[in-house]
Amino acid sequence: MLQLSLFPSAVDLAKVEDDRNMRRFYRLSIVGDLFGGTMLYREWGRIGSPGRLAATLYDSEGEAVTVLGLTALSKRRRGYTTREER
Repeated sequence: MLQLSLFPSAVDLAKVEDDRNMRRFYRLSIVGDLFGGTMLYREWGRIGSPGRLAATLYDSEGEAVTVLGLTALSKRRRGYTTREER
């Protein structure tokens, strides 16, 4: 089992099931904005396509890191893996 870093600022996940023709990616990254807030960017879609993007503003970096960790955990439970695990 691969351990994520204590406070990751980015996570890149993928789920590939060739028998079901499934090739998906899910990226999470934390970026500071110009006004002192913290943005959590989520990008997802089929590998090889541009995908979709959603950004959420948080008051603190701690909140964004918590949401990033919980979202990554949820995706890993659904079969997504990191590059090191593939």
